[in-house]
Amino acid sequence: MVDEPSVARQTSRVHGIGGKPLIVAGILLGIVAIAGVFAIALNLVSQQGARPKPGSPAPDFTLALYPGYRAGLPEQIRLSDLRGQVVVMNFWASWCVECYKEADALEAVYRKYKDRGVIFLGIDYLDTEAPALAYLKQYDVTYPNGLDVQQRIARAYRITGVPETFFIDRNGVVREVIIAPLTEAQLIAKIEALLAE
Repeated sequence: MVDEPSVARQTSRVHGIGGKPLIVAGILLGIVAIAGVFAIALNLVSQQGARPKPGSPAPDFTLALYPGYRAGLPEQIRLSDLRGQVVVMNFWASWCVECYKEADALEAVYRKYKDRGVIFLGIDYLDTEAPALAYLKQYDVTYPNGLDVQQRIARAYRITGVPETFFIDRNGVVREVIIAPLTEAQLIAKIEALLAE
């Protein structure tokens, strides 16, 4: 004769009612799902490539400059056209709180070095023209700036947010990447090092 309470206990274990097997199975399923998402993310990153590292060529691009923010350059500029000059390329946006912290420093240092073989390029990221132009006016920015249409430049440089600044030497090689607002002293030190080469 079968003991009914023992059958009920075995059934509850199999179905997970009040038992640990269902919890363990759920945890294992969660781990497998997380591992799957991680593997997909790694695959996407490997397909997209990595951020240009110091010592690697700066990816070339064309940037359409905002009217009034060309600093004597044509309406569209290619990065490769700037060879022979030190390039300070700053990704920013009007909605970026951290960008406001470095806006005055970027402009002040640009004015100090603009006639010494240094060019600043502002790359406006995930923005629209009206607030971007208001930002440039508010900070009295005079160096060349343009909108990164469809984030093509941001994708080429694999930026992770704004502000990000790339220092590119006269030969078109990325020398340093800073992912934080910069001070005047930091900008001057990095530019002087590149000019001294």
